[in-house]
Amino acid sequence: MRIIVRAKGVNLWIPVPLCLASAAVSLMPESAFLEMRKSVAPPYDELITKEFLREIVRECRFVLKQYKGLEMIHVEAHDGTYVSVTI
Repeated sequence: MRIIVRAKGVNLWIPVPLCLASAAVSLMPESAFLEMRKSVAPPYDELITKEFLREIVRECRFVLKQYKGLEMIHVEAHDGTYVSVTI
């Protein structure tokens, strides 16, 4: 995955391997999951766990590999700021 951000004085290009996504979930603190649970309706707040999110990332990783080059986010502002997220 590639994340590209261009703004005044900033030209940022970040390659993010899909295999590191599950590692990033593992490193997230439990307090972040508690904050996320507060904004989810009661029957679904039990699904916001580290294990569940890791499983979702693992399943999605295989699907995302099939769509290499797909641009998921493309934003251009009037001031010239540009953000793109490409698989």
